[in-house]
Amino acid sequence: PKSASEYTAHLRNGFRNGTNFRFFDPPLVSLTNLMPDAPGEYFQVQLRTNYRESDRLPWGLKFGTLRHFSSSGVATQVDFTDLTQPHTWYPCARRKSRNVVLHVGPTNSGKTHHALKQLESSSSGVYCGPLRLLAWEVAKRLNKAKVPCDLITGQEREEVDGAQHKAVTVEMADVTSDYDCAVIDEMQMLGCRTRGFSFTRAILGISANELHLCGDAAAVPLIQEILKVTGDNVKVHHYDRLLPLVPLKVPLGSFSNIETGDCIVTFSRRMIYRLKKQIENGGKHLCSVVYGSLPPETRTRQATMFNDASSEFDVLVASDAIGMGLNLNISRIIFSTLMKFDGMEHRQLTIPEIKQIAGRAGRYGSKFPFGEVTCLDREDLPLVHSALDSPSPIIKEHFAENAKLSANYFIANCEDMLKVAAIIDELPLGLHDKFLFCISPVDVNDEISFQGLTQFAQNYAKNGIVRLREIFTPGTLQVPKTPTALQELESIHKVLDLYVWLSFRLEDSFPDRELASSQKALCSISGRGAEALDDSTPRIAERSTNRGTTRGAGGASQRVTCVIRESK
Repeated sequence: PKSASEYTAHLRNGFRNGTNFRFFDPPLVSLTNLMPDAPGEYFQVQLRTNYRESDRLPWGLKFGTLRHFSSSGVATQVDFTDLTQPHTWYPCARRKSRNVVLHVGPTNSGKTHHALKQLESSSSGVYCGPLRLLAWEVAKRLNKAKVPCDLITGQEREEVDGAQHKAVTVEMADVTSDYDCAVIDEMQMLGCRTRGFSFTRAILGISANELHLCGDAAAVPLIQEILKVTGDNVKVHHYDRLLPLVPLKVPLGSFSNIETGDCIVTFSRRMIYRLKKQIENGGKHLCSVVYGSLPPETRTRQATMFNDASSEFDVLVASDAIGMGLNLNISRIIFSTLMKFDGMEHRQLTIPEIKQIAGRAGRYGSKFPFGEVTCLDREDLPLVHSALDSPSPIIKEHFAENAKLSANYFIANCEDMLKVAAIIDELPLGLHDKFLFCISPVDVNDEISFQGLTQFAQNYAKNGIVRLREIFTPGTLQVPKTPTALQELESIHKVLDLYVWLSFRLEDSFPDRELASSQKALCSISGRGAEALDDSTPRIAERSTNRGTTRGAGGASQRVTCVIRESK
């Protein structure tokens, strides 16, 4: 268009015809509402993108500025903050009248099993879970059932010939494809301030004839409310526990009272290994360990040892990471404490957290006919008993400043992205590349992981290509003989994970995916280090350098290097 009037007519015709307009690369802009033609008029727009990572802003919408030229030729800049109708952002889903089934019940009630049976019998489908481990388990289950299923997470892509089904982490959900059936697990996580946007996006945006949502009853009222405007048919199926859960009236009191099948829950790596050592020093039991920063492969191996009746590892010491993603033959859950640090403050466990963890006791099909839950100390028992007798608080709406929202939504917590942005914004990168690094899966509270991201971004900005050897130097692996060494190894695994994630999005610029993946496998030896400390672990060395100076966590001006061994 050469004039303002032609420009306006061009947009209006495009709106009527459903045309996409490329205002800037890579996002595509499609008009959702056109205001009357008048000086100073503005357009409400929806931005879409072919890039999965750009489709994952906290509110599910990539914002930009549209300059509209009035008839006087004066450019007017408009800030788009009206987020009151997010269901309109997903046209593929809105073209369907979806049958939505909510499978509601406590842990170990079989709700997800029923949903997955529907997925197995469908002609095409997708499973969306909160953890890679859950996606792995579902992909394995479907492939074993002769239903070819791809595995797609931020760091892995395993494609199966002829597959019409996918198991993905919820952030990787495709809202532009049509499915016969879709399953979203742990639906109550739409209330999470950091990841809730991904669940909201999947619930509103997945285009499936049948959509099965599994999780806690706390999410039901909100989900029913936000689906009122979508035209979907919503049903709720309730499930009871398959085995009873018995809250004990007597505390454990002493670790000398530990029995086979027990799981002791605590909330820090240091306490996990301290309790493991204390229990094993009693000479009666060996302990597997499970916590969030363990690599998924290691967590799976630890769980397998605990579940194996022929294994000597008959007790589990774990964090709340056991709440999702692992099938564990636990007889009794024992809370060593009801306080945890959530990244911001030390606080008491919430009712849903207590119920989620306690519910892991008494797995259906195991040798234990029921589950039990107690505490190490007597003073913690009343809270556990009260939580198990109470319904989970209903997930409520939240508000954020400077954005117009429907009462059913809240803006996700962007603090981690802002910390990354403070570093990345200084680099000579385009907006899309900066955004990509900002949404990458980096642990900003882990100094090595954060510095790894910074180094990747700096090298990418300077050279356009990032070789793994610029961060990792070949050398000899050593055993993690201390908790500090083990923590460093876990941090290295996070850096390698980050490299793999970036390689799927900037393939030509991060060409060492296979090497990074092989080193991830070597880092998973940390689990064996936790079991026997008889293998080897990377040695961390940090050296100051003028090149690659970072303003990373702790204010350190360091370039992180790690000694690794080339895999044969």
